[in-house]
Amino acid sequence: MSVQLSIGSGIASFDEPLQRLVSERVAGRIFERDAALWGRPAEPEAAIRLGWTDFIRTAEQLIPRIDGLRAELLSQGVDRFVLCGMGGSSLAPAVITRWAGVELTMIDSTHPDAVRRVLDPEALARTAVVVSSKSGSTIETRSHLAAFTEAFRGAGIDPADRIVIVTDPGSPLDGESRAAGRRVFTADPHVGGRFSALTAFGLVPAGLAGADLRTLVADAQRVRASLASDTTENPALRLAAAISAGLPERFVLAVSEVDGSDWGFGAWIEQLVAESTGKEGRGVLPIALPVSSAEFATPPDNTLRVRTGADLPSSDGDWELATAGALGAQILTWEVATAALGRIMGIDPFDQPDVEAAKVAARAALGAPSEERGTSVDPPAPVRLAEQVRGAVPRGGYLAIQAYVDPAGRCAAALRRLRERLAAALGVPVALGFGPSYLHSVGQLHKGGPALGAFLQVIEVADRDLMIPGGESSFGALIAAQARGDRDVLRERGRPVLVLALAGPNDSSLDEFLAAL
Repeated sequence: MSVQLSIGSGIASFDEPLQRLVSERVAGRIFERDAALWGRPAEPEAAIRLGWTDFIRTAEQLIPRIDGLRAELLSQGVDRFVLCGMGGSSLAPAVITRWAGVELTMIDSTHPDAVRRVLDPEALARTAVVVSSKSGSTIETRSHLAAFTEAFRGAGIDPADRIVIVTDPGSPLDGESRAAGRRVFTADPHVGGRFSALTAFGLVPAGLAGADLRTLVADAQRVRASLASDTTENPALRLAAAISAGLPERFVLAVSEVDGSDWGFGAWIEQLVAESTGKEGRGVLPIALPVSSAEFATPPDNTLRVRTGADLPSSDGDWELATAGALGAQILTWEVATAALGRIMGIDPFDQPDVEAAKVAARAALGAPSEERGTSVDPPAPVRLAEQVRGAVPRGGYLAIQAYVDPAGRCAAALRRLRERLAAALGVPVALGFGPSYLHSVGQLHKGGPALGAFLQVIEVADRDLMIPGGESSFGALIAAQARGDRDVLRERGRPVLVLALAGPNDSSLDEFLAAL
């Protein structure tokens, strides 16, 4: 099945960038791994980040091994699969398993309640854990690994029998895991995290959970030749050109899935496009939204609507795109389109220069005396905070809710309602991201992209903290430090940041804030 693309009548100016992409042979050169496409400064990074174009070779080697391990685990009574991973190490498997209709439990939060829930002692006997980290040093994932190792030992289970590692060859996690007797899948080191959906990072967790990887990969391979063609019919080039046509003013993509395609694909697009383009004061910000959202019903002037799914819906708006096709085909299409969009925008789509700043600030905050538990709103009244939020969003900009709460808790549900209320009340795009996960996704654009964002941090203190085994810190201290670190960097960059602190999941401040809008 090919990828279909529908482009609204308002996007009339995409022909010029499309013709330029074709004449410069951008598609063909991407698949030839031509690192010079994005300029001389980007060449060293691009030279080691184009392995995703040759996904089929590694996939064919991986899939039989994944199938064998799944059969072995099932024979041991394992039927619950947990993925510990951040950003590109978690978003693609989440999409693939939803597409396949199989269950994969995700943990990409450091909130104590979220970690405690996934460590459910009643379920450990039937649990296998995939720990995914490209660098092998991701602090969240290392903390999850320590927690599961201790939990398995406490249950009388050898952690090496139940913990599966996905990492780059030679990473710290690779060496120590082999020494500990864990099963290790090494990924292609020439693929960046956000382009890794069809590599070990996407395939191992999804395959162990039971997804049909052969169909997924075959669907991607089926469109590979058309995506490498330097023609105006190439859907990836058309998609990149259409998105670029609205820039820089129309830089927000309101992404929604059509009925019957509940894959969570928008969250994956968020990370791929925002982290690839959000730098040097430029960027494209996708926001995954329900089709009933205010931004879809009445798109703000800075917003382009995007519909995705298995079947092509008709475009009923001037500034609207629709993409349709099998999941594997769409994954590869969006990857090629994002790389081509980087060429149009004149940026390196493979680096993330502003991500490390928040990590450094978080480590500094973690080592400092704890101030975060008592964080107060200045001024503390939710009514006044609502007034501040109304005035904080720059003209032509967006609001991002950065939620350092339990993603499956009471506050999370209230924040989804808050997002809808704010979008309707302010008439601007409103994104909701859960920390620290969003730091590995749209966090790069927040700091390095257009200075058009305002940020509302909602920080919830858990009723009970949870220590990180093998250290002196706790998950509560870690998530607080991550919130503070990102806030400090955003403010250093001149971004407006407001804070709503919650004493726990039953704190009434969030309800008062909702009522004040």
